[in-house]
Amino acid sequence: MELKQMMGKVGVLFGGRSAEREVSIMSGTGVLNALRSRGIDAHPFDPAERSLAELAAEKFDRVFIALHGRYGEDGSLQGALEQLGIPYTGSGVMASSIAMDKICSKKIWLYHQLSTPNYAVLDAKTDLNKVVEQLGLPLIVKPPHEGSTIGITKVRAAAEIHSAYALAAKFDEEVLAEEFIQGRELTVAVLGRGADAYSLPLIEIVAPDGNYDYQNKYFTDDTKYLCPAPIDAELTQQIQAMCVQAYRAVGCEGWARLDVLVRSSDNKPFLIEINTSPGMTGHSLVPMAARAAGMSYEDVCVEILKTARLKIVSDKQ
Repeated sequence: MELKQMMGKVGVLFGGRSAEREVSIMSGTGVLNALRSRGIDAHPFDPAERSLAELAAEKFDRVFIALHGRYGEDGSLQGALEQLGIPYTGSGVMASSIAMDKICSKKIWLYHQLSTPNYAVLDAKTDLNKVVEQLGLPLIVKPPHEGSTIGITKVRAAAEIHSAYALAAKFDEEVLAEEFIQGRELTVAVLGRGADAYSLPLIEIVAPDGNYDYQNKYFTDDTKYLCPAPIDAELTQQIQAMCVQAYRAVGCEGWARLDVLVRSSDNKPFLIEINTSPGMTGHSLVPMAARAAGMSYEDVCVEILKTARLKIVSDKQ
C-alpha cells in the first residue's frame, strides 16, 4: 500500500495559544511541507483559530502534533483527540502532562534513581533567601510549565532571586528553582515506544557566552551544534541509556527530546527536562540528530506520523 493510502487524510496541528506559538508555526510549516513532499494528503490546522468542532468535521485519519507548550504539549489536546477518536503522534494524556510539568517529571526521575539537579519549589510565601542558602549560587529559576527558555533566569547574586521569581511567576503560580550545573549542554532525541525506544546520536550545544536563550535557540546562527557530540563512547552510552530510561519512566512514546547537562568536575550527567513535542524548525535538534543517524527531515516526519495512535484502550479499539 502506498504511503498516501496508508496515512489517509492527515492534519498537522500547529500554532496554538501558548507562548511558543511563533516557533510552533515554524515547526508545523516544516512538517506540513515534508509530508506533502512524500505525497501525503496533509492539511494545516491551527487550534487557536479553529474550534474542536471544526477539527472533528475535518475527519482526519490521523494528526501530527507540532504544537509546543500549553494547550498542545500538556495533555489537554491529547485528551480532546482521544474523545474525538483521532489517532495522534507523540505521548498520551498522562505522559504529556507529566513531561510538561518539570517538577513532576523530576520527582519521577528521582524515584527511579535518575540524576537531576537539586531543586526547590517557590510560591508567594517562600523565603527566597533560604532557597539561595539551600541551593547555592548561581542557581536557575524558571516556570515549570514553559519551554524554549521562556521566563528563565540565571541568578548569580542573592538579591537577583526576587526579580527572577517575579518573572517566572508571570507564567506559573509555582516556580522552580534549580541547582546550577556547570558543564556541557547536550540534547538527546528518543524515538519509539516501551522496550523498543531508542536514542538518536547526542548533540552538544555551544551557545555564545554559554547563553542558550530563546534568541540563540531559534533566530541566530551563532550557536554551534556538535553532532554526534564529541564525547567518549562509554559516557555516550551511559547518557543514551539514562535518557531512554527517563523517557520510559514518564511513559512517553513516539518521540521526545531530553535536555542534559554533564558536570565538568566529574562528567556526571543530569536530566534537566523532557519535551514531548520538540521543535521541527530549521534550527531544531531532532532533525539534526536524525540526519546523523542517516534519516532526512522528511524521513523522520514520516516515521513519527506512522506511530500516531489512540493511547486510551477502549472496547471500540
